[in-house]
Amino acid sequence: MPLIVLDPSFEEEPAAATLPTRPSSLVGATVGIISNGKANTRPFFDHLEQLLRDEWGVAEVVRRVKSNYSAPAERSLIDEAAGWAVMFAGVGD
Repeated sequence: MPLIVLDPSFEEEPAAATLPTRPSSLVGATVGIISNGKANTRPFFDHLEQLLRDEWGVAEVVRRVKSNYSAPAERSLIDEAAGWAVMFAGVGD
């Protein structure tokens, strides 16, 4: 029986991605924090939120938890995050 070798490469070139521009300041901005919901994210994100407010002048911090820690974020969460100046995501075990 002959040996068949398959080529797993993808022949098309992927579309170029454009990175969003970074904000020049976070003063007065809305910043989002998305957690995977595990317990150890809470103290870290509590501290991060305090730093964002006290040292960076962030006006609002929106904290959300994914419904499933091992799955991608829900479409509604992704849509909401589009309105934030920046977003932090984290996992904790």
